[in-house]
Amino acid sequence: MPYFVIKNVNIFTKFSILSQAAKFDSLGITTCKEKNRNIPILKILFTNICINNCKYCYNRVKNDIRRAIFTPEEIAKLTFELYKKGVIKGLFLSSGIFRSADDTMERMIKGIEILRKKYEFKGYIHLKILPGTSEELIKKAINLADRVSCNIELPTQKSLKFWAPEKDKAELIKTLCKIKKLQLEKEVPLSASTQLIIGASSDKDKTILKLAEDLYKNRLVKRVYYSAYIPVNKDPDLPDIKNPPYLREYRLYQADWLMRYYGFTLEELFFNKENLDLNLDPKLSWALSHPEFFPVDIAKADYWELVRVPGIGPQVAKKIIKLRKESIINEESLKKLGLSLEKIKNFITIKGRPLRRIFYKSNDFKATQLTLENFYGIF
Repeated sequence: MPYFVIKNVNIFTKFSILSQAAKFDSLGITTCKEKNRNIPILKILFTNICINNCKYCYNRVKNDIRRAIFTPEEIAKLTFELYKKGVIKGLFLSSGIFRSADDTMERMIKGIEILRKKYEFKGYIHLKILPGTSEELIKKAINLADRVSCNIELPTQKSLKFWAPEKDKAELIKTLCKIKKLQLEKEVPLSASTQLIIGASSDKDKTILKLAEDLYKNRLVKRVYYSAYIPVNKDPDLPDIKNPPYLREYRLYQADWLMRYYGFTLEELFFNKENLDLNLDPKLSWALSHPEFFPVDIAKADYWELVRVPGIGPQVAKKIIKLRKESIINEESLKKLGLSLEKIKNFITIKGRPLRRIFYKSNDFKATQLTLENFYGIF
């Protein structure tokens, strides 16, 4: 059915409509990390009117729902009032596409200009760039916002055309390329991000993370977000699921982290498989599949060997290397670093010596012995 627009309504009614419309994209009053601190932000749509008919989207043109659109002055005033009262510290502004990408983007940017200049808003702003937005408007957005993003949604052209027929992968990548070009010209740090929906299509985890890997290598985004598909529409083409794939989403975030900060390659994480193991985190899964790599001598291993040990992250690895230079490394000193000896005991030695059993729980002796025998015996 065609949508209809609520006319002659006050700003609070619009806020109610657009907050409701936004919640399916994880929007509302939430928090984001800025300069290593969590801050409350208003995440809302400029309008839920949209000319697109993405099958997974609550705001698609086919749905018969209440629609509304802010004026630029309204979105600026609303944000500033919440900011002045201490409810929020920033704004995340997204939108459906009203008439065209440029038409909608121009209205959104006008609202941000009013917020920055008229209200002298100094808070955080994340602005969603709509696919196909002109370079001129993207430049304005980058000048006004702290961060911008453009959602790819699905990892392949085939999936996009089936689930979001008006969208084109090449156009979405082109928009991210425009953002990168303009950020480089402005000499500002790369701050663009994108989002991929997980579970709406049949795309494998490896395909999803291959796209993420390409985006990172080409420095088109600083961060890829993974969002579990939440069924909000009735459509014969949509997957019939009762529970969103939140665990799969979590595993993808873990694997993404391993590629960006732990030195893992895509092929290492997906050796002879297309999907991540839902029962094990990707790092532990890799460790159990590569017994030849272990045990790692924690007194000699370099940084990249240390971070491959389950239970040791980048910060702890750096502390271990520093500890080796300044003091004696043993079970007691490792515990003081906050390490769980239970987690790492099967994967490390100290100067070639296994960890002393005295540091295990007494009633865990048999279980520990069995675990060690299993680990070194079944491969």
